[in-house]
Amino acid sequence: MNSVTTTKKTVVLVDDHKILRDGLRLLIESQSMFDVIGEADHGRSALDLVKRVNPDIVIMDIGMPDLNGIDATRAIRAAHPHIKVVALSMHSDQQFVAGMLKAGASGYLLKDSAFEELSTAIETVAAGRIYLSPSISSVVVDGLLNPLADGQSTQLTPRAREVLQLLAEGHSTKQIALHLHVSSKTVESHRRQLMEKLGVSSVASLTKIAIQQGLTTLEQL
Repeated sequence: MNSVTTTKKTVVLVDDHKILRDGLRLLIESQSMFDVIGEADHGRSALDLVKRVNPDIVIMDIGMPDLNGIDATRAIRAAHPHIKVVALSMHSDQQFVAGMLKAGASGYLLKDSAFEELSTAIETVAAGRIYLSPSISSVVVDGLLNPLADGQSTQLTPRAREVLQLLAEGHSTKQIALHLHVSSKTVESHRRQLMEKLGVSSVASLTKIAIQQGLTTLEQL
């Protein structure tokens, strides 16, 4: 008698709260069709992890320090188009939902959803379809019916968005330069260009824009 072997779908968890990752790992691995093969606590470490382990699916938080989930998703999907990303966030605002979907996420649900919904979302995106939590579907519909102009930050280059997030999170020019492996002069140039392009004259104003566009959140500051 021939037995049928079902290949498990491999999953990477990305969230800056370890207790949440621990809980998700236990719940996901209780399902025989999934296998959690790695965890990351922010977007930048997620990029390195994904490159090493090549998962089928990434469960991605949005509001994380260093590199937010929107830009991390965009980078992952650009480098690994076959990898599916499911956003798992506390944010239901249109800029976050639209930002993740435009970045290439295949699913979006809220952290207060039941685990059964996350399981359904993983199965859905693994099958090549889109999953949107019923609780945020209206946000997507509103965005389609009442389209807003793209946020200013979405017109920036990926590196400029990185600098904007790090500036908003209070990092100094020297710290950003060391973190991004560039010169302090380059960071200062990015900051001047950001202020000119966004029409502001202070880091406080840049921080406000970064929050409005979902690059960082108040809890990260």
